[in-house]
Amino acid sequence: MDSWVRFNGQSQAKERIIRAAQYACTLLGYTLQKGGAAAELHKTVSQLEAHMSLTRKLLRLGNSVEALEAAKRAIHLSDSVLRLCLTISHLNRAMYFACDNVLWAGKTGLIPKLDQHKWSQRSFRYYLFALILNLTRDVYELRLLIECEERTRAAKSQNSPYPSTTLPTDQLSSPAAALPVVSTWLRRQLRLLVAVLYNNPPLLLDLLKNSCDIFIPLDRLGIYPTGSGFVGACGLASSVLSILTMVHPWLKLKP
Repeated sequence: MDSWVRFNGQSQAKERIIRAAQYACTLLGYTLQKGGAAAELHKTVSQLEAHMSLTRKLLRLGNSVEALEAAKRAIHLSDSVLRLCLTISHLNRAMYFACDNVLWAGKTGLIPKLDQHKWSQRSFRYYLFALILNLTRDVYELRLLIECEERTRAAKSQNSPYPSTTLPTDQLSSPAAALPVVSTWLRRQLRLLVAVLYNNPPLLLDLLKNSCDIFIPLDRLGIYPTGSGFVGACGLASSVLSILTMVHPWLKLKP
């Protein structure tokens, strides 16, 4: 099984490149349609996109094995929230890839009577659940890092020779005084957020990638339709970010 996982990892880079090209075709097709291009050209781009989608499904054969192995590793994490989010996310990814493999067999004619729409919807549902859990994990890690940064800054301010200035309690009770306090707190939280994301590129990239990806199943399932142009842009952006983490492995969020 380990040898299969290593072999499968080598095909992921090709799959990411083809994915980027597929969503680039989606975005190009939308642009051509809006620009009033010839129907023949738009049809050619659509056919190219369909071929790339089928090629990606071929390259993802067996990805369920890798997802199950990742779930087995995640179940031993010490942090209960990470353990829950990552384990269930990997299990959903395994089911997503399994449905995708069945869909590939249907599109290639190996299962001629397959209800492709039903299996496609089922596949995107598992994909959506996995992305929701991935985003939950990102937000959880972001909250932990912000709390750590707050504690660090509080310790520094206590050791500072300049005492911090606070408003009296009676002034805070009035709405006029509370407004600037809330504004100051929001600015402080925003600075903390920017500082944490700036100092943690893997978390920033993973958050951006998952945020872009989630619009794809939301659109395909009809939960939040955004149109092929927006889906193509999001898919292309997340693919580029994913390729970046493969070129520079230190940018990949761990575990």
